Amino acid sequence: MATTKIYIVYYSLYGHVETMAREVQRGANSVTGVEATLWQVPETLSSVILQKMKVPPKPNDVPVISPDQLLEADGFLFGFPSRFGVMAAQCKAFFDATDKLWASQALAGKPAGIFWSTGFHGGGQELTALTAVTQLAHHGMLFVPLGYTFGSGMFEMNEVKGGSSYGAGTYAADGTRQPTELELQQAFHQGKYVTEIAKKLKN
Repeated sequence: MATTKIYIVYYSLYGHVETMAREVQRGANSVTGVEATLWQVPETLSSVILQKMKVPPKPNDVPVISPDQLLEADGFLFGFPSRFGVMAAQCKAFFDATDKLWASQALAGKPAGIFWSTGFHGGGQELTALTAVTQLAHHGMLFVPLGYTFGSGMFEMNEVKGGSSYGAGTYAADGTRQPTELELQQAFHQGKYVTEIAKKLKN
């Protein structure tokens, strides 16, 4: 049986989405016969701006992806922070650069899930996800929502938890809050869940 290739493509400024992405990758790689790879979208901010924003260095073990490389994958999970209720401009710029793939509908039929980070409750936990679906729809990709497959974790009310039926999520607050154990468990579950569907579609 051929290996199912899953690409986890993300943008992370201060590391919150990166932490989620690594857990998504762990979940994806827990499925037999799967090779899940982490990729970063290209940065659009200058080094001067990044320095002024006190942004930590990008991880050395995660390569930057080009649009054409998307063709190599059987399924995707896209991760991004929210900016005013929509995906960060870096991710939008990356999707904008996939125009040739869109023109040929080369990604049509490939499954994709999404995960994200927002600052607080009103920062776009669901709006960011909902507006991101448009990128997948124009490519003809198959959006794979999380639904309520995470079970009781979806109904947690005793602690703050990001995410929804659209996918896994986390809250960054003022930037100091890191993804909680429950949020990471949801990210792991999403990676596994989307990957299992991608594997079924491939085979």
